[in-house]
Amino acid sequence: MDELIDILTPEGKPTGEIALKSEAHKKGLFHATVHIWLFTSDQKIVLQKRALSKKVFPGLWDISVAGHIAAGENVLNSAIREVKEEIGLQLQKEDLIKIGTRIHQVSHANGIQDNEHHHVFIAELKTSIEGLIIQEEEVAAIKLFDLDILKNTKKHKNVLLSRFHDYYVSVYNQIYQKVKEK
Repeated sequence: MDELIDILTPEGKPTGEIALKSEAHKKGLFHATVHIWLFTSDQKIVLQKRALSKKVFPGLWDISVAGHIAAGENVLNSAIREVKEEIGLQLQKEDLIKIGTRIHQVSHANGIQDNEHHHVFIAELKTSIEGLIIQEEEVAAIKLFDLDILKNTKKHKNVLLSRFHDYYVSVYNQIYQKVKEK
């Protein structure tokens, strides 16, 4: 789905410009996204299987929920909206724990240039995964995996991408610490 998004500098500052997501990806313009990693108290992680219609990484088991921040939208509100849209889960601001922002730059074979600032959150899933409702245009399926999968991407075909191993390990470390605090 094409949507209007705010354009950022490479450092993540607003430029005051707005563009369609498709234009930002075509021209390689920096913009912001949210990543929300949902975990359970028994050390499981929710991964979503990206819809086969997705232009980037179709069919890949990936981040619990991710999406673009709409033009003028607050980062936290975007995270809450994306979770509700993609898997039907209503989170509150206090449920989300921001663990960082990362710069992501990838040029895809289909011409899409992802130059993004990912605002990364973790949140505990306190409900049954069976009660979640997926947005079929975005998500083919959701499933619980052992949290350790974030450290062992090379063992699993079509689950996460081993080239982002360091990112996944940093998410693992934050979630593991949170679970151990309980």
